[in-house]
Amino acid sequence: MDKQPSSRTCFLCGRQNDVGLKMTWYNDPDAGQIRAVLTVPEQFNGYPGIVHGGIVATILDETAGRAVLLDGSDPDKLMVTMKLEVRYRRPTPTGEPLTAVGWVMQGGEKVARCAGELRLADGTVTATCEALLAKAPPAIADRWGKEKQYWHVYEE
Repeated sequence: MDKQPSSRTCFLCGRQNDVGLKMTWYNDPDAGQIRAVLTVPEQFNGYPGIVHGGIVATILDETAGRAVLLDGSDPDKLMVTMKLEVRYRRPTPTGEPLTAVGWVMQGGEKVARCAGELRLADGTVTATCEALLAKAPPAIADRWGKEKQYWHVYEE
């Protein structure tokens, strides 16, 4: 599986973000999915031992959004989230390995529908999402342009 690029400041993938999760996603074209394995530290809990629901939503938002990069890693394909629906199925534990999986339900250059789920090591799904994504408006795309030089595959 090919590794997707990361940025420097993003909360989820940013390599220079001291409080971020430093996640890495991989393309699995045979399965039509992207995947990331992570362990959420206790500092991101809501209740002790349970990942805060906002953090779960954030992980799913990024994972579903990155699914549009499955066929390559062109940062110009990145979109912004217009709508995110999260379904919490069971508590997501901190301190345990999790797998985030994302895929495209309906693609397009201007709008896409994507989905994602968060799984425990045994495959149990703790949360799912559907996201409606759109091409970034010029004001956001222009700001992203300055960061493109930092968007690449980092060696671990």
